[in-house]
Amino acid sequence: MAVSMTGFGRAVVEQDGGRILVEMKSVNHRFCDIQFRMPRQLLSLEDRFRTIILDKVERGKIDVFISMEGLTPLERTLRVDWPLVQQYLDQAEELDRLNVFESKLRLQDFLLHPDIVVIEDAEKMDETLEQAVEDAVASAAAELYDMRVREGMKLKEDIEARIEHVQQLTGMLQKEAPSVAQHYRERMYDRIKAFMGDYEPDEERLIQETAFFAEKSNVEEELTRLYSHCDQFLVSLDAGGTKGRKLDFLVQEMNREANTIGSKANNASLSHLVVELKSELEKIKEQVQNIE
Repeated sequence: MAVSMTGFGRAVVEQDGGRILVEMKSVNHRFCDIQFRMPRQLLSLEDRFRTIILDKVERGKIDVFISMEGLTPLERTLRVDWPLVQQYLDQAEELDRLNVFESKLRLQDFLLHPDIVVIEDAEKMDETLEQAVEDAVASAAAELYDMRVREGMKLKEDIEARIEHVQQLTGMLQKEAPSVAQHYRERMYDRIKAFMGDYEPDEERLIQETAFFAEKSNVEEELTRLYSHCDQFLVSLDAGGTKGRKLDFLVQEMNREANTIGSKANNASLSHLVVELKSELEKIKEQVQNIE
């Protein structure tokens, strides 16, 4: 089974008249990179959320968005620094004796003072709400995984069809390759005749030149390796676990063989086949980069 690195997951959990919304989107990436955007009060739970997601994905860049509507993650309490209030009052009495200030202290002067009245969050979130957020993250991760699996199946079908085409092109190259030397001999003979007129070329020298060219342009080893890479690619595509990097490596090796064949192929028909082969391999490479 092939799993795509592209996907989206969403989950909504109703809780105590409020709503928890979790959304995840993923794209291809060399490693596993998870980024969270969520209320500050949930930061202490990030490692637990990350563990839940890593149970479903192994590679990809995953952006996680968590929001809560109508819910307060942590209980909030109002704390008044009474000793500080008393000090303010004592100093206010001293200033009042100077009789140079017109305004008097009001209640809001204390309530709105950031050093006197402090709103504090509880150290621990309510366990029921905490579990609800975890459930939402797990549901979104499961939906993300399901979508990545569906996308992976489509990628696998497309890649398998393209690998089959690569094998067909390899077979055509293998069939065409032996005739290259003979075509080269005929072209060389025609050129000598056109240049020298009635002069008959030295047959032995002609055979030597043809044999030298045949050895230089021999692509049997490259074609054999290309067949082998295709077979190994299909086996790896059906294997479990992460396989994207291995598949990408095999495509690079196939491209290398195609380039070598192209550099040796001093023949128009072979060159056309190599161009088509490289085009197909490039499309396979683009698809493989989306596989986990």
